[in-house]
Amino acid sequence: MTPGALNRLQHEKSPYLLQHAANPVDWYPWGEEAFAKAKTEDKPVFLSVGYSTCHWCHVMAHESFEDEETAALLNEAFVCVKVDREERPDIDGIYMRVCQMMTGAGGWPLTVIMTPDRRPFFAATYIPKESRWGRTGLVELIPKLGRLWRTERERIEEAAARAVSLLQPTGSEQGETPGAETLADAFAELRGQFDEEFGGFGAAPKFPMPHQLLFLLRYGERTGEAEAIRIAEKSLRAMRRGGIFDQLGYGFHRYSTDRRWLVPHFEKMLYDQALCVLACTEAFHAGGDAEHAQTAREILEYVMRDLRAPEGGFYAAEDADSEGEEGRFYLWEANEIRRLLGPEEARFAAEIFGIEEEGNFIDPMTGSRTGLNILHLAHPEADIAERHGISGEEFRRRRETVRLRLLSARAGRSRPQRDDKILADWNGLMVAALARAACVLDESLYLDAARAAADFVRSRMQTPDGRLLHRWCGGEPAMTGNLDDYAFMVWGLIELYEAGFAAGDLRMALELQRILTDRFRDPEGGFFFTPDDGEELLTRLKEGHDGAVPSGNAVTLMNLIRLGRMTGDPRLEKEAATLSGAFAESVRRLPSAHAQWLVALEMLAVPSCEVVIAGRPEAADTRELIEVVRRCRRLRPVLLFRPEGETEPEIAKIAPFTREMGTIGGRAAAYVCRNFSCQRPVTDPKELAAILEQG
Repeated sequence: MTPGALNRLQHEKSPYLLQHAANPVDWYPWGEEAFAKAKTEDKPVFLSVGYSTCHWCHVMAHESFEDEETAALLNEAFVCVKVDREERPDIDGIYMRVCQMMTGAGGWPLTVIMTPDRRPFFAATYIPKESRWGRTGLVELIPKLGRLWRTERERIEEAAARAVSLLQPTGSEQGETPGAETLADAFAELRGQFDEEFGGFGAAPKFPMPHQLLFLLRYGERTGEAEAIRIAEKSLRAMRRGGIFDQLGYGFHRYSTDRRWLVPHFEKMLYDQALCVLACTEAFHAGGDAEHAQTAREILEYVMRDLRAPEGGFYAAEDADSEGEEGRFYLWEANEIRRLLGPEEARFAAEIFGIEEEGNFIDPMTGSRTGLNILHLAHPEADIAERHGISGEEFRRRRETVRLRLLSARAGRSRPQRDDKILADWNGLMVAALARAACVLDESLYLDAARAAADFVRSRMQTPDGRLLHRWCGGEPAMTGNLDDYAFMVWGLIELYEAGFAAGDLRMALELQRILTDRFRDPEGGFFFTPDDGEELLTRLKEGHDGAVPSGNAVTLMNLIRLGRMTGDPRLEKEAATLSGAFAESVRRLPSAHAQWLVALEMLAVPSCEVVIAGRPEAADTRELIEVVRRCRRLRPVLLFRPEGETEPEIAKIAPFTREMGTIGGRAAAYVCRNFSCQRPVTDPKELAAILEQG
């Protein structure tokens, strides 16, 4: 490439790809042009997959892809292709599995060398420019791979064929639906992994994994196993009080590099915020601890302030790096705190946030203190208040004053870059979280935000035939929707319906579920990640286990159960019954890796319960009955609303069994069906509560 010229990525929309548009590497986006060139020139393809908020992606870019020497070697030996893993999770999923099979590990940046027909024969994650830490550097590796390509093609072909064969499905795991024994095994497994001292599971690094906490809360409520709820609540508190939580601006960082939740990997992802809100609202719903409700509100304050697009959708993430350093935006020197607050309030802040003169942030390369501090809640609130001789209310007032002054000062720093892609799947999770929070926390602001995000996807990310597109960026929707896009949006729409009772949300959920079933179904059980008319890749992956986000198959099971109960459609019930046995052996072998399956199976472990409230919208007696249902925990009823005064309301077309349900004597009425048996309607909230409490 000509020095200073832009490569082909300049025409892309992805912030990650645009970050590499000025590299001297002659990058191509994924597409036929790149692979045709590789075939014509008989060169292997160098595939690099990452995302814009990935710290080690930045390191590899600055060290190698911006370096003229390394770029020249890459351009000579390969056709180089860049992929944003958030934009193309289908490509990332396949080649990440290859990397895990070849190396036993995975992560980003992902580096794969493949033949011009896209068959991989080498895989790695971060590769330094020069050899160190036992890792062969690019400047040494590239010539070796070039010689191998020229002189040992047969060996390469064998490795590529072996990799492709290992990617192919090994047969159906359809079996009997896992039952109570598996749920108990999952609890025992998580209890065995629980870190009693610091919360969470296992040692470092520690990830939030809120879907595991959701399972524990549901399991504890159903069985009365208080230990399950305690484990979940202790983990949530430890995370909220640790450095993994942004104590000034709120929101969770990606994960903790240490066991104590102190030192985070500083990127902030939309999906983590959504899932953590769901876990916190669940914990508050289960035990009534106001701390969990407050954490949910704080996360949503961050999301709506910093990740919300003007049009209503939510951006994907914020970077870990700023000013060329990971975490720089979030770190503080003790002297800086004193200059901003004065000596007395600085001492108070140091007690609250664990600020040390030498810093508590350890340089990962040297192991020495940096003089920089990660803010965390170092001591219980009551202890600090007692030492200062002030009330809890006065303590909280002073703490908030300190927080806001530091937050205002931090706003003057160079902010981490925001990835302004809007992804259908992650927005579906956020719609679900906002709608659920609106119900549990009784906050209409969250319902309005959920509605706006759902409307954004509906108006900008759906094709005329109702299909979802995966990504919207720079005014352009693109990329065929995947399983998670449909599953997570259906989840969000179900929650949105139960929060606001707009029948159009339930209708859209059903339509998206129909498309999902038609386009993604595997006849041997479960659903593929890509549709039957998507781009032809090496294989169609089908996942049952959770990753950073829940399994799309597991969320689909949960959705089918709820939609079947809400509509009374036996076809949906049948689909749910079939899907519940998919991945059965995997779930039994390692239940904790399938936490979202367990959440869905918990729904099957309690008697089904459907409640229809008939009444006048916004009337006090209607609201009272709705609130009784929303407070019900163990049965987890599905809730529908039939508005009085409409001859043929939309909900009656979607759920025909509601057609004849109406008010009684002019009063709002509740119709309860439990375990396939319907009871007489009631108008008294106390009587409704008694029926639901019978469990």
